[in-house]
Amino acid sequence: MRVLISPAAFPGMLTAVQAAEAMAEGWRRRAPEDDLTLAPLSAGGPGFLSVLATAVGGVSVATTVSDPLGRDVPASLLLVEDAPGVRTAYIEAAQANGLHLLAADERRPLVTSSFGVGQLVRAALEEGVSRIVVAVGDSGTNDGGAGLLCALGVGDTTRLARGGGALHEMDADALAGLDEARDLLAGTELVIATEDRCPLLGFDGTSALDAPERGASPVQAQALETALGHFHDLVRRTSTPALDLLTGLPRRLEREPGAGAGGGLGYALLVLGAHVESAVDIGQRAWGIESLLERHDLVLTGEGCFDWTSLRGGVVAGVSALAAIRGLPTVVLAGEVTVGRRETMALGVSGVYAVAENAEESTHMMADPVGSLTARAARVAGTWSP
Repeated sequence: MRVLISPAAFPGMLTAVQAAEAMAEGWRRRAPEDDLTLAPLSAGGPGFLSVLATAVGGVSVATTVSDPLGRDVPASLLLVEDAPGVRTAYIEAAQANGLHLLAADERRPLVTSSFGVGQLVRAALEEGVSRIVVAVGDSGTNDGGAGLLCALGVGDTTRLARGGGALHEMDADALAGLDEARDLLAGTELVIATEDRCPLLGFDGTSALDAPERGASPVQAQALETALGHFHDLVRRTSTPALDLLTGLPRRLEREPGAGAGGGLGYALLVLGAHVESAVDIGQRAWGIESLLERHDLVLTGEGCFDWTSLRGGVVAGVSALAAIRGLPTVVLAGEVTVGRRETMALGVSGVYAVAENAEESTHMMADPVGSLTARAARVAGTWSP
């Protein structure tokens, strides 16, 4: 049997690359004659660069940037040559603004800033690339990308890099240099790689949906919504709006799917001329997943928690959709499973297995994620491999 192993990361435990290797090790224990191909994927959060580097190679460029609270942290760019003289820089925003960079008592979205992500974009520009792909996921900031804009020369750090809570204090002068920042990126294709399609504002916007997991209370989430609304109003009044190519009318960037990604990082990048692409699709193209599927009999995928959000998009949904088109069975191996058989069948999944089915197994998985995933993969192979 030919098995394509294409999981996402297991957050806090394993990167997508590590998860794929653990699944493969377990499968080989039970079915050593099977032919395995590893093609891990990312939804845009931590580990996005390792997935791309494994798929297409490239050159890693090390740098130092600011974390959400302004402390220096190591980060890197991945430079990939697409054609002679044409290069893409891949950026993992979570290296600079990821929630994992903050201790529990440091999750303060009123003051955390995306300044470090802007430093990564500037570092990419200095490499003379033709295209910059910014993977946006697992953000610890909720500042509408104001810090990112500041790092690219807009305003000053005392006003734009103080976090989302300070944005309600801004006046129009705080956005001085916005047109120049756009000009800086005018000759570079800018891509937002994300699975998050929420807008910037509203009941389904980033502050309403995601600020709580970044540490905001209900009152703080409402304050952030108000601050981002004021920020958007200033951007709209102080810069030339982009036009919709179909209608010729000004685009409502705050409403566009993906504007709220990364606590509004998507919005700032849209203001700079970016467009949104699926992070999963980018990884699938890098691996040539569609071609790989033609040569395999079964797909094994997975993630840390297979829940209702998994049904709306991401690695598991993306892989299973492509496999279903070709009539291939898809098996999901997740750390935890919280959806039922009816939901998984609607997704086109043939089988779902949890690594941890009770509290004891969950504790063991946290202590030994590689061993737990490997053992579970071996049991699954016993069921699915002839």
